[in-house]
Amino acid sequence: MSRSLKKGPYINEKLLKKISKLRKGDKTVIKTWCRACTITPEMVGFTFGVHNGKEHIAVSAAEDMVGHKLGEFAPTTKFVRHGGKMQREQEAKAKEKETEKLK
Repeated sequence: MSRSLKKGPYINEKLLKKISKLRKGDKTVIKTWCRACTITPEMVGFTFGVHNGKEHIAVSAAEDMVGHKLGEFAPTTKFVRHGGKMQREQEAKAKEKETEKLK
């Protein structure tokens, strides 16, 4: 669900202070735990370390990211794979083809 237009986008005040202290194009990573913060045009060009629950993932804000949330670019889960008999058969076939190419 999106935020009310009447309220405007959510931007963390501490994050804006950190941005204002740095100059444009600075390569320092700004660490943040605020995944719900909306990316604004002032943030473009900076690199943010967005926390995913375990570590900080570097997210470089670009022009086309404006309006999105910081958390959208730092996934919190890692896809392992779908299991099952079919999956193992497909992997075995792929391994066979790979070994045939090496011969």
